[in-house]
Amino acid sequence: MREDLPERRRTSKRFFIVVSVSESCALGAQEHAGHDHAHGHAGAGASGRALGIALVLTTGFAVVEAVVGWLSRSLALFGDAGHMVSDAAALGIALYAVRLGRRAPTPRATYGFRRAEILAAALNAAALGVIAVMITRAAIARWATPPVVAGRGVMIAAAIGLLVNLLAARLLRGSAKQSVNARAAYLHVLGDALGSVGALLSGVLVTFLGWQRADPAVSIGISVILLWGAWQLLRDTTNVLMEGAPPSLDVAAIERAIRKVPGVDSVHDLHVWSITSGMPSLTAHVVLCPGAHGVGVAMEVSRILRNDFGIEHATIQPEAGPEPGKLVKIVPRKTG
Repeated sequence: MREDLPERRRTSKRFFIVVSVSESCALGAQEHAGHDHAHGHAGAGASGRALGIALVLTTGFAVVEAVVGWLSRSLALFGDAGHMVSDAAALGIALYAVRLGRRAPTPRATYGFRRAEILAAALNAAALGVIAVMITRAAIARWATPPVVAGRGVMIAAAIGLLVNLLAARLLRGSAKQSVNARAAYLHVLGDALGSVGALLSGVLVTFLGWQRADPAVSIGISVILLWGAWQLLRDTTNVLMEGAPPSLDVAAIERAIRKVPGVDSVHDLHVWSITSGMPSLTAHVVLCPGAHGVGVAMEVSRILRNDFGIEHATIQPEAGPEPGKLVKIVPRKTG
């Protein structure tokens, strides 16, 4: 009975250490989870409301603009109406993605469904590019034999459409700074605003100068702008899907900051990525200096990442370094 007492004490000590670490991590996790839950749902709620209102405005006027574009035989106006229809679909997808992202994590989807917003943004970017290509093809076909366009009707419809798009863009502007998904919808609406400006310009040129080719010329110019926006959006969403580091974070600066933490000897396996917009994550292995406490070092590293870089989701794995008296010198083998 007495012989196994030291072993029992050692076992109890190890158990006590594990429980202490777990409790410390649990307290930090509870505090962090409460912060993230409140922040994420508040942002999603504001984004959802703005997307819903913009969806109603865009859908309603798309029908009006399509009818006027058909009657006036204006490709710029009809193309802008088609773009507004695609915007309504894009806004609907974005709104659904926001609601899907609010769902709680499951055993199979441990991060939840937040990345649905990134997938929706990528889909909307691809749709934006397809629409721009279709408008360009139609404009090139019309350049050779431009139809007679009713310029005055085009100007009136385009002016109203511009007001509707600017109102929708104003609603989405705040959310676009926080979410790639909302930014995709915002770019769609801005593209509509450009389309309305182009349709208005083509109506003026046709009415007052009689230049019928103004309609396809303006359409091509709008398509180029839309393609540029689609490319930027696809680049950003692809970076998230490929687990790339967020452009706003300097990975080298993060590594330097971790190395400066007292008790950190070195850092390896440092990975920085993003689950969705505004949700950067990090994992890293830190090798401890002799005598350093792993829990204390991990907590300090997490604090610096949160305060200096805005990284709330960080997993730090401390590793014991070799003791000074047990360093092993490695001599390269001679070859040949």
